[in-house]
Amino acid sequence: MTPFKGRREDPRLLTGRGSYTSDCNLPGQLHGVFVRSDHAHAKILKVDISAAQQAPGVRAVLTGDSIASANLKRLQPLVAYPGRGGMKIIVPDRPALARAKVRYVGEAVALVIADTANAALSATELVSIDYEDLPPVIGVDCALASGATLVHDEIPGNVCFDFDYGDEQKTAALIAGADHVVRVTMESPRVAPTPMEPRAVLASYDAKTETYSIRCEHQGANAMRDALAATLGVAPAKVRVEFTDIGGTFGARTAPYPEYGVLLHAAKMLGAPVKWVSTRSEDFLNDGHGRAMRLSGELALDKAGRFLAIRTNWLSESGAYLSQAGALTNTGNGKTIGPGAYRVEAMYGHQRQIMTNTAPTDAFRGAGRPEAVYVVERLVEEAAILLKMDPLELRRKNVIPRDAMPYTSVTGTIFDSGDYPAMIEKAIEASGWKAFPVRRAEAARRGKLLGLGAAVFVEPAGGGGLPKDQVAVLFAKDGKNSGDGSTGDLQLYMAAGASGQSHETIFPEMVGEWLGIDPNTIVLRAGDPDGPALIGGASIGSRTTLSQGSAFRHASTEIIKKGLDLASQDLETPASDIEFMDGRYVVKGTDRAIALTEIIIKHRPATGPHPLDTIAENPAARTFPTGVHVCEVEIDAETGESEVLAYTAVDDVGRVINHALAEGQVHGGVMQSAGHVFGEQCIYDPESGQMLTGSFMDYTMPRADLVQEFRVVDHSVPSPNNILGAKGAGEAGTTGGLPACMSAVLDALRPAGVTHFDLPASPARVWEALQRAKV
Repeated sequence: MTPFKGRREDPRLLTGRGSYTSDCNLPGQLHGVFVRSDHAHAKILKVDISAAQQAPGVRAVLTGDSIASANLKRLQPLVAYPGRGGMKIIVPDRPALARAKVRYVGEAVALVIADTANAALSATELVSIDYEDLPPVIGVDCALASGATLVHDEIPGNVCFDFDYGDEQKTAALIAGADHVVRVTMESPRVAPTPMEPRAVLASYDAKTETYSIRCEHQGANAMRDALAATLGVAPAKVRVEFTDIGGTFGARTAPYPEYGVLLHAAKMLGAPVKWVSTRSEDFLNDGHGRAMRLSGELALDKAGRFLAIRTNWLSESGAYLSQAGALTNTGNGKTIGPGAYRVEAMYGHQRQIMTNTAPTDAFRGAGRPEAVYVVERLVEEAAILLKMDPLELRRKNVIPRDAMPYTSVTGTIFDSGDYPAMIEKAIEASGWKAFPVRRAEAARRGKLLGLGAAVFVEPAGGGGLPKDQVAVLFAKDGKNSGDGSTGDLQLYMAAGASGQSHETIFPEMVGEWLGIDPNTIVLRAGDPDGPALIGGASIGSRTTLSQGSAFRHASTEIIKKGLDLASQDLETPASDIEFMDGRYVVKGTDRAIALTEIIIKHRPATGPHPLDTIAENPAARTFPTGVHVCEVEIDAETGESEVLAYTAVDDVGRVINHALAEGQVHGGVMQSAGHVFGEQCIYDPESGQMLTGSFMDYTMPRADLVQEFRVVDHSVPSPNNILGAKGAGEAGTTGGLPACMSAVLDALRPAGVTHFDLPASPARVWEALQRAKV
């Protein structure tokens, strides 16, 4: 590809010229503010809105009862497969505004709409709600306890889905007869997604066309449109999702939240646009949380250290209600990855989704992948300690060899390609693995604890639930400047939405190179509601380049084919005597040629579509990125402060389209998991159900200096499952980052006598663990 020269988006986004939802306004708009529950679990006895209705500037106050006639529908979870014993997932009702009960702090109970945001906010203080408290259910232990309060009466034992996979009996037999068995239990604490941009909605309704319009953060216009249409009970064509810039998503903004349907209903009811901008505190309480799992595992080995069987058990919190993707990613990805990068004779996994009086959990960057790898890699680390083996040598002994690819795992997944032994070798060299004892001794002389941890992983990418992804390449009819600094001769259309992945840069570069056209003349229109109707998934699951990028490759090939017929006419030469090279159609063996750009202009019609306009598609496919990550952590025993001195990531993301952007994705993913390991955690008070970490004063975010040095090494084995050979890079860093960072922490603490430690490795928790080990 063309050498990286910077992102096209940067001049706009880095100079404050982006247009986010909160920047958008419509004539005559009203403003909404939600009244939210400050009780974790309670009956609603009465909601008195009379005083709020009389407040200055208030146009309406909506409650669960007053919007009942709108018949706003809950979104169904994406789990379509049966659970253990054929169990179907139990989906509790989730009213858009709470009725009868509230089930977590932050749940919306009413919406005040006024002429200004301040008037609406002031009036929320006048909404009086009488509650009758119920015992809150906080954490899996409380939820599963005998006689526990039920979050929903229709969900016995607070378990909404019980799921298993693999061969239970064979796994049990292998574990029972093994020479060695190691066992671990660990926590993956709840985290908040915390994108830079808080949620916001600008909702409107056109009575003439009976069409709803919305501006909001999303990861794909089609996905948001279809989910909103299901919520409102209308055809997707009656919902228009307008494009805005988006300041981060991390999985939490694929589907609409219940508030969105309420706001669209309010816009229709009042005949005016309604704008709502969340506060950071609201986002902490309501954005789809991630992780929130307890993981247990067992690994059986023979005398020689060969892996025989793995058994895992997951307890995953769903929170108070089910999101669309939460249960799917927490069960499906565990089965898909199974024993990960290793050959075993059998595996059995058991996973339960548990209801608690906390915010609903959802897909969060990695979406079950980090945990699936974490439990296996922790078992491997424990096995290495037991056998007194080098951890990477033990892994090398048991990984799937390259010549076994494609490889069908014991849980039925077909891994497309990979080369673990070579990646391990690269990681050993790039990380200075063999010289670590020297560095550890030097650190000890300085009074520091040094630890080294590794992770070998595989993760799924692609898929997405749709049969195919479509894209369009349309040629400007008049050649006029598009108004954004590029000529806009070509317009690219796709369904996925960018939230930091540089789509505006990379896809024009790709198409420009294939067609031999200056990428500055190409503009991406992602999720354009005025563009052609396209089938396509959102930017989820590290899928966009391999799926929609491949579709652009097919489109470019078709354009070249169409252009060949036109070139044949213009050059008065049979098409069989013409070849396409570097953007030009050349008559073989001569200097006669015509550029594709000339054909575009010459055959531009006065009206109607351009003859080169093309819609192409790519069938949905999965790929399996792999990696070997090594983390080196230094801990100050006096303060518990941790610092990642070096992080080495050897990744196979398939064919790399743009090395700088791929490396940036790895950096971002690693930092996200490093944040999880070294501090991030949503903590609820077990007695009251109040969130104790609901602001950046209490919730620890990773800072740039947490990781001192990144070493990113590419080891690409192209995927055979798409024309580009790409695999996906968006979640690799999070998947490898959690086990690598945590293993390094444990390796640093183990010589000081700490035999068990759960993340987060915040300074206070590390210091306390070290003090306990001294006793």
